[in-house]
Order: sequence, then C-alpha cells, then structure tokens
Amino acid sequence: MSEPGTPFVIRPAERSDDDALAELDRATWSTLHAVQPRPLPPYRPFFDETHPPEQHLVAEPVTQGAIGDGRIAGYLRLCAPTPLSCNQHVRQIQGLAVADWARGQGVARALLRAAGDAARRQGAIRLTLRVLGHNTPARRLYESEGYAVEGVLPGEFFLAGRYVDDVLMGRSLGG
Repeated sequence: MSEPGTPFVIRPAERSDDDALAELDRATWSTLHAVQPRPLPPYRPFFDETHPPEQHLVAEPVTQGAIGDGRIAGYLRLCAPTPLSCNQHVRQIQGLAVADWARGQGVARALLRAAGDAARRQGAIRLTLRVLGHNTPARRLYESEGYAVEGVLPGEFFLAGRYVDDVLMGRSLGG
C-alpha cells in the first residue's frame, strides 16, 4: 500500500513496532500539535488497551528495493470516534506523526490516503480529525486532501502561554 513513486510503504502496525513508535512519538512531540504534556521517563508503551496496533498505520522506507530497514517514517491512528453504533459510519484520525528525517517526502499525505482507503474498507463514509488552530502546515495539508473545517472551539486549549483553537475537520469518503 504505497503511493506510486513514493519511497515508503504503508502497512498496518504490528505489536513489535511498539518501541519504535513510542520513540517517534516522543521525538516529534510539540505544542504545535500535542495537548498532552511532554512525555517524561518512565515511558509508557505506545500500544495499550485503548490504542491497539490494529488502529495504526505505519510508513516505512523502501530501501534498495527492499521494504523497511527497521526505521519508521511515520504513523497514523485511525479509529471509531465513539463506541456508539449510530456513529460507526465515521472514522477519526486521532494521531499523525512523521519523523524529522522523512519530512517533505509525502509520508503524511500517503498516510492520509491510506487512512481513507482503510476507513472505506471498514465501511465508513466519513473521515474526521481535530487539529490545533495554530498548526498551519497540517491544516493546509488536510485541506489539500479534501478536508474542510466543520467547526472551531475557540481557545479550547492553553498551550505554551496562549489560548489555541481546536479545529474540527472532516471529509466525505464517497466517490
């Protein structure tokens, strides 16, 4: 599952990815996108009961014609936004991170497109996400992939000494 011409393959996460994903999550932490405090030791596992491997897609580099070299370029968490049966036609992106060394190479875009494909296979007809208002690069990426602002919670978070909006975005998965 990769975009043509993209030097990355997108695959479902595996339990054995836990350490690499936890490290990537810590390395990419920023108030540009994180509302939780910076992780400090002792570190928790990346996967847990509420965030199992099957909710994650992983991007890994294709090197010299072979998939993977042990490094993970990025990940995306895709899940149902609620446990309610009346909401099961929606999938929500609840995390997206790209390693510094892989930025600018289409990893986030490939993960977003793979998430749309995975959501369709799961029977979803809508895909939603939340992004902090001051995260302009992410908002531009999402808009370029067909997401529209569907709501704004003004000043929802206080991060790095300022109030930040929580922007709700979504898109249809229909043809």
